[in-house]
Amino acid sequence: MKKRSDAYLKVIEWSEEDQCYIGTSPGLMLGGVHGTTEEKVYEKLCRVIDEWTEQSESDHLPLPPATIDKKYSGKFVLRVGEDVHKALSIRAMQKGESLNSYCRQVLEKSGV
Repeated sequence: MKKRSDAYLKVIEWSEEDQCYIGTSPGLMLGGVHGTTEEKVYEKLCRVIDEWTEQSESDHLPLPPATIDKKYSGKFVLRVGEDVHKALSIRAMQKGESLNSYCRQVLEKSGV
């Protein structure tokens, strides 16, 4: 890694409400930066992350784990209400599938 900011996920999104680009680093810092172009927001976000991590280190505060190279198991637990659980189970049975398989297909079709 060249810079501290390289270790953390950076998300740049357009905000209709604010009419500008918003840059955040999920899991690292609260808040974010904003601007009129994606490029400027990205540069500003990298600079803020570098400053934030340097300040944390100089204050001897632990940094959150880096988000780069994070491994995902493919499993997570999702809690839903009893009615949703029942409805999903019934739909899965109607299709002759397991609840897990049915939910995976629904999530994949959603474009996530």
